[in-house]
Amino acid sequence: MLKTPTAIMVAPNEMAIDLMEIPEPGEHQVIVKQIATGVCLSQVHQLKTLSKKMCPQLLGHGGIGQVSHVGKNVTHLKEGDWAITTWVPRAGYPGRDFIDGIVTGAKFRGELAQGPLSTYSEDCLTSDQLVVKIDPKYGKPENSIVGCAILTGAGAVFHTAKVRAQQSVVVIGAGGIGLSSIKMSSLMQAYPIIAVDINDEKLEFAKKWGATHTINSTKEDLNAKVWDITKTGADFAFDAVGLVSTHEAILPMVRSGGPGGENVGGMAVLIGWPQAEFKLNAEHFVYHQRQYRGSHGAAIPDIDFPMYLRLSEEGLFPLDKLVTKSYKLEDAQTAIDDLENGRITGRALIKF
Repeated sequence: MLKTPTAIMVAPNEMAIDLMEIPEPGEHQVIVKQIATGVCLSQVHQLKTLSKKMCPQLLGHGGIGQVSHVGKNVTHLKEGDWAITTWVPRAGYPGRDFIDGIVTGAKFRGELAQGPLSTYSEDCLTSDQLVVKIDPKYGKPENSIVGCAILTGAGAVFHTAKVRAQQSVVVIGAGGIGLSSIKMSSLMQAYPIIAVDINDEKLEFAKKWGATHTINSTKEDLNAKVWDITKTGADFAFDAVGLVSTHEAILPMVRSGGPGGENVGGMAVLIGWPQAEFKLNAEHFVYHQRQYRGSHGAAIPDIDFPMYLRLSEEGLFPLDKLVTKSYKLEDAQTAIDDLENGRITGRALIKF
C-alpha cells in the first residue's frame, strides 16, 4: 500500500489535502509518479455540481510523470517510462462508458475514492488505457496539458470540425482550451480567426496564439461584430466557455445555408462544460441548414500526443508559453479559485 499526497473533493465546494492510500496496481493498471498536472475548469465544475454521495471524488485528469508500477497484463508500458495521464482512452478503446466504469481502488480516509484517475496526486493510479507513453525528452511539466486542454481544444478543430485553409473561425473563451482551438485553427491556415472573451488581457494573449481579430463581448455586439468581420457568417464557431449564453450564441453567428441537397450552413461546436438546458431557434436548422454538435475529448492519444509534442518542440505549438502560472499541491484551492475568477492567462500547473 502506497500513501501519496493528494488534493481531493470531500464535499460540495470543499477540498481536502492529505495522504491517499493507493493499492498495488491491478492487472490492467499503472501508477505514474507525477511531476505536474494541469488546472482545469472541470475541477471548478466538479466542486460546484457534484453531490456529497459522489465523494471522496478524485480531481484532475491530465498529468505527466514516470511510470513507477505496472500491472502484470500491461503491455505498452514498463517501469521508468515517461507518460502522459489523460481522461481519453487510447486508440481503439470505447469512451464515456469505459471511463465512468473505472474504479481505481484508491482510498481516502478509509473511503473508496470515486473517479477514473487523480492527477491532483503525486502518485496517480489508473487504467493503463488512460496512460500514454512518450519520448523521455518530452518529460517536462508544461507537457502535462496535452492530456487535457490541448487535446480538447485543438482536437475540436482538427477532428470534430475538420477546419481547413481559409475557413473562418470564432472561438468564445480565450482560456487554455480556447487558445488551443485558436492555435490549431492557425496551424490549419484558417482565416479569419476571431477570439472572443470578456478580458482584454486574455484577448491580447490570444493574438500571440493566432487570433487575427478579437472581440470583447462586454463592449461590442458579438453577433453583429462577427458578421461584420466575416461578411457571410463564420464557417465554424466554438464555445470553449460552457454557459447558457455562449451555448446559444454560437449558432446564429455561423454562415447560412438554405434549400438544396448540398447547401449546408456553418457549424457551431460546443466544447465547454454543457448546461442541462438552453434554447435554440429551429429555423437555424431547417431554413439555414446550420449545424450544431458537441466535441468531447476529440483525440486519438497514441497518435495525437506525439504530434502535439513535436509541434511544441518545433515552436509551432509552444506549450511552455501557454503555461503562465504554477502552484504547489498545498495551494490547489488557490489555483482553482484563480482560474474561476479569471486570474490565469493561458494555463496553470500544479507541480509536485
